[in-house]
Amino acid sequence: MGQGSNFRRRLKVFTVALTIYLDYKTIQKKDKWITVDKRNDLWEKAHERNANRLLSAIIELEGLWVKLGQYLSTRADVLPDAYIQLLKQLQDSLPPRPLSEVYQTIEKELGKPKSEIFTDFDETPLATASIAQVHRSRLKDGRDVVVKVQHKGIKDVILQDLKNARTIVEWIAWAEPQFDFSPVIDEWCNEAPRELDFNIEAENTRKVARNLNYRSRQSDSSTANYVDVLIPEVIQSAEKVLVLEYMDGVRLNDKAALEALGVDKQGLVESITRAYAHQIYIDGFFNGDPHPGNFLVSKEPPFRPVLLDFGLTKSISSNMKQALAKMFLASAEKDYAALLSAFTEMGLRLRLDVPEESMSAINMLFRQSTPAKESLENMKTLNKERESNMKSVKEKMQKYEKSAHRNPVDAFPSDAVIFMRVLNLLRGLSSLLDVHIVYLDIMRPFAESTLMAGNVRNELAENSGWIFDSPVHSQVETKLRHLLLELGRQQYITGIQVCAYKDGKVIIDTAAGILGKYDPRPVQPDSLFSVFSATKGVTAGLVHWMVDKGKFSLADIVANLWPDFAVNGKETCKVSHVLNHTAGLHNAMLDVIKEDPYLMCNWEESLKRVATAKPESAPGSEQKYHSLSFGWLCGGLIEQASGKKFQEILEEAFIRPLDINGELYIGIPPGTQLSFLFSILW
Repeated sequence: MGQGSNFRRRLKVFTVALTIYLDYKTIQKKDKWITVDKRNDLWEKAHERNANRLLSAIIELEGLWVKLGQYLSTRADVLPDAYIQLLKQLQDSLPPRPLSEVYQTIEKELGKPKSEIFTDFDETPLATASIAQVHRSRLKDGRDVVVKVQHKGIKDVILQDLKNARTIVEWIAWAEPQFDFSPVIDEWCNEAPRELDFNIEAENTRKVARNLNYRSRQSDSSTANYVDVLIPEVIQSAEKVLVLEYMDGVRLNDKAALEALGVDKQGLVESITRAYAHQIYIDGFFNGDPHPGNFLVSKEPPFRPVLLDFGLTKSISSNMKQALAKMFLASAEKDYAALLSAFTEMGLRLRLDVPEESMSAINMLFRQSTPAKESLENMKTLNKERESNMKSVKEKMQKYEKSAHRNPVDAFPSDAVIFMRVLNLLRGLSSLLDVHIVYLDIMRPFAESTLMAGNVRNELAENSGWIFDSPVHSQVETKLRHLLLELGRQQYITGIQVCAYKDGKVIIDTAAGILGKYDPRPVQPDSLFSVFSATKGVTAGLVHWMVDKGKFSLADIVANLWPDFAVNGKETCKVSHVLNHTAGLHNAMLDVIKEDPYLMCNWEESLKRVATAKPESAPGSEQKYHSLSFGWLCGGLIEQASGKKFQEILEEAFIRPLDINGELYIGIPPGTQLSFLFSILW
């Protein structure tokens, strides 16, 4: 096998890693001083040279490195073609172990001579992988089977490889901080040893078959989450030997054979994707190693995919399953609040203050797959679009943040590592077979089934759980709750909070429903929502309060109260024009947002901008919703007429009488980062 001693094995790994690293660093330096044509040729030769180095090392070392090579060979969407063409050799088979070793393992593990178990045993293995090799055989009862036999001494090799891999990852993170793959190697170290016990793999195989209703075939083929795949039956297992039902099929990477059979490659990959969506979102138990070598395609119509090798599986909790589903659906719906909520629930903490960056990253994960020949160009286009979209964000953040170069991940849950690995491997399958897969369409029904938000809403609406259990303050609140319950039953509302004061006392404080279509948690009185135009209600209320106090009337000219307002054709604008959106200043703050959105957080500067703005129509002549300027118009009017700061008037009119100190702010609330406020404004 060429393992050598642990020392020689470790030396080989680090020598190859360092050689490849230094080669690319040298190319990076040369790249700056040569023409485009020579540059492309230089990089292509470097890729081919280093791919050969990597392949030679993997074949010599075997063990865990074969699995790494198999994974890389599926990433045609991101890796240079030289790596894909060379490393895909690892998807086929490695040099087999001696038959004497194979027979010895079988007899030791199964406790009988080979001749007492099998009537026929094919000496040429069907495949030889990193951990085991597989032989076709026939049992005494006539059943055709395959026998998976673990390589002798492979456990020690795998454990040593994991140590070496961890060291390399730590070294890369030190040399190139932007490439820190510690969460990935941590998860591998946790999961890889489980692959070495074939009893675990046997139980995993049975469990996945049960979950997908493979044997019963009772699922409705007309439903969106129907799965139609084949899984071999487990006949017998031991720690190092696994006997499975034989299934005749074509390898997934044998394009010529697939073409000859007339297999619908698009439908094939969609079937595999549905099977994995079911495992992840419905079952919470999935195969974490979907590389091409772990699939066959049945030779008889309808040419169903055969799922193999359940050594590396992942079981996730119900909470994590729902969080992954919420993350997926938030990406599909462009729901920033749900996305950030999903991150929190799954334990993923990002140092990305701008939600657009998080959404962009998740959209990249679930993006439509492309054939290998289109993938590199597609990646370039996506990167250019992302850079363009985030350019203004970064420019603004650089004004207010000490450093724009930060490690984007604070904490990465181990469950998400395998989940993302599976998605990347599935993307590699579609690239391998040159098909387009729209993951958002295929996986969506499974994610929706997991959350079952509609069912939760209906269930709550049928009982008192629809209304949050809190004291009733008045008869009108009792009537309101009956109304909300009826609206919930009819699905007119998802969730709602209602609070009302009269003469300084609370007469209604009711919460009902759920937080969102894909978030079945109940709405509570202290639940936080993203709201729109709440400031307009507050500021308009303060204007009427001041009118009631006799500070000014609705017919007063604004410029008489606010001298700086008397420019650019606004001299005739009345208080009533401001309140009924006929001031002609509906686009007054649009240029401010385009110039620098952070100015919207600067109260004084924004008042100056709206005071000097030019109306687009004569005051009182045309009614247009002042979505961006209304708060500033009312705020400036209130400050100028009262001679006090807006916050002072707010406290006098609302906060102290309603006893809601700390609930409302003008400007930036204490302890809030500017970048977070910008993300809200954006």
